[in-house]
Amino acid sequence: MSQESTISIAEADYIAGAEQAMAKAYAPYSNYPVGALVVAQDGQMFAGCNVENASYPEGHCAETAAIATMVMAGQQRIQTIYIMSQDEQGATPCGGCRQRIREFADNNTPVILCSPKGVQKRLQLSDLLPHAFGPEFLI
Repeated sequence: MSQESTISIAEADYIAGAEQAMAKAYAPYSNYPVGALVVAQDGQMFAGCNVENASYPEGHCAETAAIATMVMAGQQRIQTIYIMSQDEQGATPCGGCRQRIREFADNNTPVILCSPKGVQKRLQLSDLLPHAFGPEFLI
């Protein structure tokens, strides 16, 4: 069930950004475009899309692309991440992306799953990656 009526104007912009990223996905093999939009601690937005290639497992997920763009801009903290897919229920990040998100976020970081119809589910990262191993364990 869509939670579209509960979004702010700013969140509508984030969702639109994730949808625009999904529209740019290069997914000729899976036909499964995904867009992601990371909102950094300072409010800057960084988008990414999935990019596949003929060596199928060597592609990049949308979340990975958005995080890399954020890091290239000098940011290292995710405030919120929006993930857009064509699935009506919203798609969750793969296991590898869950760990990548955790590198730059904490257990309480919102992960917002969207479809073109709007917000489908609001989770915290701990819902997707319980008992996560994060960088603080290496210090």
